[in-house]
Amino acid sequence: MGCSRQRRLLFLLPGAAALVLLSSMTLGVPVAAAATTSSVLKAAKLAIARQSGARLHDVSRSGSSSEQVNADFGTKNGNETFLAGKSRVALRLTPAYGYLSGSASGLKAIFGLTAAEVKKIGTHWMSVKAGTTEYSALKANLTISVLANVLPAVKGTTMSMRVTHGVHLYVLKWTTAATRSAPKFSTTMTISSRTTLPAEEITTTSTGSSTTTFSRWGERVVVTAPPASSTISYTKVAG
Repeated sequence: MGCSRQRRLLFLLPGAAALVLLSSMTLGVPVAAAATTSSVLKAAKLAIARQSGARLHDVSRSGSSSEQVNADFGTKNGNETFLAGKSRVALRLTPAYGYLSGSASGLKAIFGLTAAEVKKIGTHWMSVKAGTTEYSALKANLTISVLANVLPAVKGTTMSMRVTHGVHLYVLKWTTAATRSAPKFSTTMTISSRTTLPAEEITTTSTGSSTTTFSRWGERVVVTAPPASSTISYTKVAG
């Protein structure tokens, strides 16, 4: 997982997202009996697009270190927290503003803010107004549409079936080639045949693993803006 600053807030989902424990009461998109990798992924994408919200919990481990992400994604709002040791970052999105706060180490390491900018924020929430580039970047990564990004491409993905506790699951497997900045990834995702929503995704590398659970598909996400007295505008921080 990671963040790119470049004068905009862009919080990325974990490179490996694991999906399990569906508590959905909503039906997904039917898949023909003779399901294929292509038909299952198409149905899953449509099913995700129909959701009003979902909850994510991710734990990534590498050696003795671990990172944790918790998030709720709605259609117009969302919230997310990231924890790595003593580093912490929290994000909130409302239709009018986006907000960011965190520990000094989190703001520096995760968002790449300078020491001067971190000092300006202090214990406040940094706010970004709707209609700005910074807000758009935050919205793109804190609303339900971003969850379609966990689905793999058809090419290079294999599929089989599995029954767990009486539930029929589609099991998708694929690998992601190593790059200069990341090792090779091996990923297994399960998708419920009843809802056609992702049920579990586990990714492993030579250095660690990542597991994310998704629950509360179809939930109504409510996000409360922090008090105005505890916020500071992004323009004041970056200016």
